[in-house]
Amino acid sequence: QVQLVESGGGLVQPGGSLRLSCAASGLSFGISAMGWYRRAPGKQRELVARIDSGFTTNYSDSVKGRFTISRDNAKNTVYLQMNSLKPEDTAVYYCNLNLLGRSYWGQGTQVTVSS
Repeated sequence: QVQLVESGGGLVQPGGSLRLSCAASGLSFGISAMGWYRRAPGKQRELVARIDSGFTTNYSDSVKGRFTISRDNAKNTVYLQMNSLKPEDTAVYYCNLNLLGRSYWGQGTQVTVSS
């Protein structure tokens, strides 16, 4: 059974930082592509960052230069380091794992950027 468990969300002031973690179990993490998505109130879910099995990364334009995605295959975990947070980064953040065309999702973690 595949499980993705996110952690690290919370309330932070503008300009602050948070690090999200997503621990995976139940499948071959090392050959999977991992991603972070978010859904802001009233908006559609969007891709934030992605890292493939070869550690190639890509980011949405809105977070480029502020967010960093990384993975630790020994711990079956993907991270999202978020710096210089803005109020418009407020959303529920979801971890995604894609393996051989099948997609799995975590339950989501709330990130709120507010003074």
